[in-house]
Amino acid sequence: SDWIPADSFPTRVTDAALEDLIRSAAETHQNMLRVWGGGFYEDERFYDLCDRYGILVWQDFVFSCSVYPLDEPDFLENVREEVIQNVRRLRHRASLALWCGNNEMEQGWVEWSWDTPDMRALKAAYDRFFHHTLPAWCAAEDPDHAYWPSSPSSDTPFKSPNGQVQGDAHYWDVWHGRKPFTAYRNQFPRFMSEFGFQALPPFETIRTFAEEPDRNMTSYIMEQHQKNASGNTLIMTQMLETFRLPKDFESLVYLSMVLQAEGIRYGVEHWRRHTDRVSGTLYWQLNDCWPVASWSSLDYFGRWKALHYAARRFYAPLLLSIEDAPPRQSIYLSSDLGQEWEGSVRWALTALDGRVLAEGDEVAAVRPSGVTCVAELDFSPFLDLDTHRDLVFVAELWPADSRPDDSPLALQTAFFAPTKHLSLVDPQVDAQVSLQDRLLAIDLSARSLARLVECSLEGADVVFSDNYFDLPARRTIRVTAPLPAGWDLAAARSALRIRSVYDTYAH
Repeated sequence: SDWIPADSFPTRVTDAALEDLIRSAAETHQNMLRVWGGGFYEDERFYDLCDRYGILVWQDFVFSCSVYPLDEPDFLENVREEVIQNVRRLRHRASLALWCGNNEMEQGWVEWSWDTPDMRALKAAYDRFFHHTLPAWCAAEDPDHAYWPSSPSSDTPFKSPNGQVQGDAHYWDVWHGRKPFTAYRNQFPRFMSEFGFQALPPFETIRTFAEEPDRNMTSYIMEQHQKNASGNTLIMTQMLETFRLPKDFESLVYLSMVLQAEGIRYGVEHWRRHTDRVSGTLYWQLNDCWPVASWSSLDYFGRWKALHYAARRFYAPLLLSIEDAPPRQSIYLSSDLGQEWEGSVRWALTALDGRVLAEGDEVAAVRPSGVTCVAELDFSPFLDLDTHRDLVFVAELWPADSRPDDSPLALQTAFFAPTKHLSLVDPQVDAQVSLQDRLLAIDLSARSLARLVECSLEGADVVFSDNYFDLPARRTIRVTAPLPAGWDLAAARSALRIRSVYDTYAH
């Protein structure tokens, strides 16, 4: 993912808070952070942690989204000193992957109307600096790491800097362009280094800046805690394409988070199904510098939003995904493993209450760093104007040596109608909570599909083993969480809260 400064006042970032952010990235299988050029060169602690946790660093030089006076000798000399000091400081780092000249400046010259007659001298200065001077400085000080001129870039000056033939891409048509999440499937860049969608932070974070009267999406306080001028409107517009109108503000907060998670999941799973074309993804963004509605998956306090839990699933080394194109459902297995994997995929077309209409068990094998289409299924015979709202397609990934009491390695669902149109009923989620080795073990089951289940402990911040997932009827899913300090099992049972999409609108 993309990294921004961890605080608007960097000196108050504690060692513990910084490590929590880097650890949280590693715990979701992330192996690269791009230090955005609109921030600053991080201090030694950041690179120490990336070295320790095995996370590669894409290091932008600190230029971003603007025109700089690169034709002025005094400014250029100042930049030279800054570049040399930072390259010498960081070149030995195990985590350092590459140096990148800037963020979105080449794109600006090509796409943002910068290229006017009165700016030609500055464009020529940009060309000299980022395509000749800066790479020469880098090569002299650090010949062991690659240099990339801009992000995005095709590595051919001013030619299709945000194209899909070569180089990296930033894709913002789903957010700024208001396109649906399905638009991600039309994108096949060589490397997707920026894309994103916003969500509100968790409700406990909103409490720190919004009093009760301000907890309204269009209040002054909520709109001031928003980086993008039309951001809250964009969230609501996309939300109502997917979910019903929420009944209260807490429901809206939850829906914004699961909306973000579903959207980014939709894109990453698509690109991981096409690794022959797309070599990697960095979503915008990992973290926040203040408590705010934003594109982050970790909020300012390090709380995991729904997107961060989704990242642990969609960045898993072995990914089960469904390419849904109703009435067709296709099952894929994508692997980042260094060895071949073999197992099976068990699938079922069921009613929302768990009644099975069709099912199958497919052999699944995938080569190292490969992608396999396990099955392509057409459910046309089961669908009509009524049934498409009542059906769910469920796929489970199982290892070859699984036993009857094991749990699947992964579970995926797909539908034949938008979530807002599904005939959801009260899932009556049952939670059995026990204590095992100082961990809370929570066994969840439902009488009907529970869509995007959220678990929380009122009064405590904990990270669950999984969260914001679909719970099909007649299945049991176990999640675990640390027992908060000073709590006993009775306190945990009393504090456990379960929410799903069904709970967000009036009945």
